[in-house]
Amino acid sequence: MAGGCAACGSSRLRAHLSVGGDPGVQGLIPTTDMYGTALDDIVACESCGHMQLERLPAEESLLDLYEAAESGDYVEEERGQRVTAQAALERIERWAPGRGRLLDLGCWVGFLLAEARERGWDTIGVEPSAFASAYARDRLGLDVRRDGLFTADLPEASFDAVVLGDVIEHLVDPGRALERIAGLLRPGGVVYLALPDAGSALARRLGPRWWSVIPTHVQYFTRASLLGLLERRGFEPLWAGTAPKTFSVRYYLWRLRGYSPALSDSLIGLARAAGAADRLWTPDLRDRMAVVARLAGA
Repeated sequence: MAGGCAACGSSRLRAHLSVGGDPGVQGLIPTTDMYGTALDDIVACESCGHMQLERLPAEESLLDLYEAAESGDYVEEERGQRVTAQAALERIERWAPGRGRLLDLGCWVGFLLAEARERGWDTIGVEPSAFASAYARDRLGLDVRRDGLFTADLPEASFDAVVLGDVIEHLVDPGRALERIAGLLRPGGVVYLALPDAGSALARRLGPRWWSVIPTHVQYFTRASLLGLLERRGFEPLWAGTAPKTFSVRYYLWRLRGYSPALSDSLIGLARAAGAADRLWTPDLRDRMAVVARLAGA
């Protein structure tokens, strides 16, 4: 059994979902369709409702996996990724003290940073993947360091906004990550987190077959467990809501292959025939959330 809840520290963890198995190499890429597969079974905290792997892996082993991760699927979906980034930045700018310095931790290929730069932000990114960090630097001309969240050499108390987009659910020690971010923020600066909502109605209904139960996720936050973790680490939540992603219709239908390849192929064919396959789509299934927070008393 896990040593304690990563969100609240409670030792009251109970078995929740039996999904552990060997994901293989295919399951350890960002766009895997191995839904319902994880590195271990999932336990739930009886105190705060947070869920996590029964046995959390070593941070070093995860970092090795992320350094080797590469996938062209998100690159091909650049238009939608930039629309998603624009929505996140609009939310950040509503609460940030100004368009000063923005740090994106786990920035992948850098589309959010590129959009932020166009809006006047001074941007820095950190990304462990050799493939993704090279793309951000070489193709987009961004300042992206190939490093980890805990090891990157970053100036203290110098950022007006720090972004964790689809990152905290991958971390063995999310509380430690928030402590690092607290030291990086300027007075009044904000942190923006976007991640799957394991407490959503859809997640509860699908259970182990929810598409966010995948090998690269080690934490499964509910809105309550995330807000509780932020508050325990000295942050004041300012806003919380849903955060749907924008992709092409084709991409969303392709993702159905994790359930039925035949149905996925059939629907993609119909979308192409109707001229809709390349249209952007932002379905809000209410199973992805975002939170903006700042240090309490800042």
